[in-house]
Amino acid sequence: MSCMSRTLVIAWARVVGPMLVASVATAAQAQPRPVQPTAPAWQTISLLGDTLRALPLSATVRARYQAQLRDARGAYEHAPTDVDSIIWYARRLGYLGQLRESIQVYTAGMALYPDNPWLYRHRGHRYISVRDFDAAIRDLERARQLTAGRPDMVEPDGQPNAQNTPIGTLQSNIGYHLALAYYLKGDFESAVRVARAEVAAASNDDRRVSMAHWLYLALRRLGRDAEAAQAVAPMARDLKVIENENYHRLMGLYRGELSPDALLKVNADGSMSVEDASSAYGIATWHWVNGRRTEAVALWRRMVVAGQWGAFGTIAAEADLARLPR
Repeated sequence: MSCMSRTLVIAWARVVGPMLVASVATAAQAQPRPVQPTAPAWQTISLLGDTLRALPLSATVRARYQAQLRDARGAYEHAPTDVDSIIWYARRLGYLGQLRESIQVYTAGMALYPDNPWLYRHRGHRYISVRDFDAAIRDLERARQLTAGRPDMVEPDGQPNAQNTPIGTLQSNIGYHLALAYYLKGDFESAVRVARAEVAAASNDDRRVSMAHWLYLALRRLGRDAEAAQAVAPMARDLKVIENENYHRLMGLYRGELSPDALLKVNADGSMSVEDASSAYGIATWHWVNGRRTEAVALWRRMVVAGQWGAFGTIAAEADLARLPR
């Protein structure tokens, strides 16, 4: 059963107190109509000035995502005040690259549940996707405040991994996206602060390597090379990683055990998968912090033209290219 089911929403309300209980009761009485999000002609403008429209999804993946969206929309239209239905409808919109519509649905949900951290966590993620890092940070910091000192909850995957085992929790996903948003904004000090805490709090190796990746890069950008080396020293090859293998292999690069050629993967047509974009960003930035600026810039540019504009690695490459002197 989804951790955002009505049962767990009630459980959360008991934890956070009467304010949320009141908002739930008010929402139940209001019975508003389902939101009909407006589909824009384009989703966002890249940090380099390019208009971004449709995500590059294969026909098979797009068909699967569309079927999932139809089911989620039906559930939402049947129960438009159910927070679980609101979140899954917005998540399914986001997977298809309908980012602005997704944000609209989360925002409508916040009018009903202004103190629900899941809504802020997920909308913060989508603000990263549309390159609005300040808005993402505001949402994710708010989500952190709402969950501070509270029991954590497992977050179900929208697309389950091979072992059908979710690796993320509400609080760890808030922390991951918050560290990322600070990194993308160029606030490496704040990225280090959040990422370091998340590495320490990680409950599985997938989380450790994903957070160690951003911690390492943020420390290197600050010139704190010794601390960066310490951050990846425990990330050995024998960790039990379920889905973040790309981050795990980057640990080998950062530790001096693997070469960039062993990690970089680009399709014959120049395209990359989301996972390949993550690896490519780590490689490019490793070149950058080691003084190979020409190699780094060339790979960042190669990533941008590869078309995987929804990948965090590609967004990070855009951010670095946008910061280069003109």
